[in-house]
Amino acid sequence: MIGKFSVLAACLSLASGQICTRDFLKAEAAKYVAAQTEGKVASLTANATVAYTEDFKASSLGTGILSKALKVDFTRSLYDTTACAIFTEIVAASNTPPYVLGTQLRYSAEGVLTKVETLATTTGDWFFNAANTLKYSKEENWGEIPADKRDTREAIKAAGDAYMDLFNDKTVKVPWGSPCARLEGGTYMQPDCNVGVPSGLRMTDRRYVIDEVVGAVDIFLAFGGNIPDSHAFRLEGGKIRYVHTLTIM
Repeated sequence: MIGKFSVLAACLSLASGQICTRDFLKAEAAKYVAAQTEGKVASLTANATVAYTEDFKASSLGTGILSKALKVDFTRSLYDTTACAIFTEIVAASNTPPYVLGTQLRYSAEGVLTKVETLATTTGDWFFNAANTLKYSKEENWGEIPADKRDTREAIKAAGDAYMDLFNDKTVKVPWGSPCARLEGGTYMQPDCNVGVPSGLRMTDRRYVIDEVVGAVDIFLAFGGNIPDSHAFRLEGGKIRYVHTLTIM
């Protein structure tokens, strides 16, 4: 009887368009972290047609980083119930070799995993230092923002886009917070994030995961038009509070 009720509940959720709930995405993120910890693709999905890229190159779930068991020290996820997508950061500082992963997972309206994109940064990548990433990530507060103080989805996206547009247009107004901390690879810059931003670089092919509950957006993009990159932003009161970057070199 319990099984029948579970199936009925799932059917009703699907019929009402409620499959992609926050709880659903949290459960899927936990499955992804478990799969990466175990190095078992089957723990994440049985869908053989999942599109998979690693460092923005077409790859296979069965041979990529997900097939390697990692010692996971810390994770943080964003849940986008509108796009039915997840962004998960995994810090494996005590693994040999160390890794910091950024992964976007996307689901169909029926809750089926359809696409996985992973950036797997390690020694030699831009400012890579997994121990520093672990230290500073654990110290930051990316918790839920009270409902009456949350920024809109459009405002969160616009803030991330403004930051990325600044690289090619110095007239763009970015909603900088004060203080603001930027974790670039393993280098931590604070209390000002508007430092060391180069000029004349296009940030193309942007893909977003937006989580209004924690005021955050992750953007996968081609840095300078061709370098695999992730920029994640946390907003508080309409201002950028934290920036995390992962860049493949």
